[in-house]
Amino acid sequence: MNNDQTDTATTHIAVIDNGICNLRSVTKALEAVGAATHVIRTPAELPAAATGLVLPGVGALRDCVASLQASGLAGTVREWIAADRPFLGVCLGMQALFEYSEEGDTRGLGILPGKVVRFELPPEYKIPHMGWNTVRFTQPGSPLAAGLKSEGESFYFVHSYHCVPDDPSVVLATADYGGAFTAAIARGNCHATQFHPEKSQARGLQLYRNFVKISR
Repeated sequence: MNNDQTDTATTHIAVIDNGICNLRSVTKALEAVGAATHVIRTPAELPAAATGLVLPGVGALRDCVASLQASGLAGTVREWIAADRPFLGVCLGMQALFEYSEEGDTRGLGILPGKVVRFELPPEYKIPHMGWNTVRFTQPGSPLAAGLKSEGESFYFVHSYHCVPDDPSVVLATADYGGAFTAAIARGNCHATQFHPEKSQARGLQLYRNFVKISR
């Protein structure tokens, strides 16, 4: 549920509703780890109490970016990240940060240099990449990965495209599906995951708990 009460003891997280996201699962996961969530559809709905911003998404990136542009929230995301305020992108919310995607020849928000490409795999690998896979965290001491094993934790994926950052230093985690790919990124307080923490049971809740702590 949305909690619009101002409570200094509670971390308030704004969750963007772009019309193509698993909104209920994300907000319920955040609430389960103690956050108050505020679903926003326009910049005017962003509460002053919010100290963290989450952009989830499933489906087609073109629709996700078009929705953000139409609502004005594309600018909100850019400004929030430029100010180094705590941000978490999930699935399409990660892909949208980059400059370009092969999916529908789509221009992203251009916050991070790089592109999003379709998996090119041998016939024995199914596309989309769907199900549990081992994620290995590559940035020692990352606050988003606190309490998670750097050598490998299982998270749930559903995607046909993956991000290729120009700057390898932003790669927070990798996974393997016919070859290594970027599973999560981090630059300052901007974080994003290709996998779905809200579908990843206890490990996913730990990651959301970490984001809430970052947002305090």
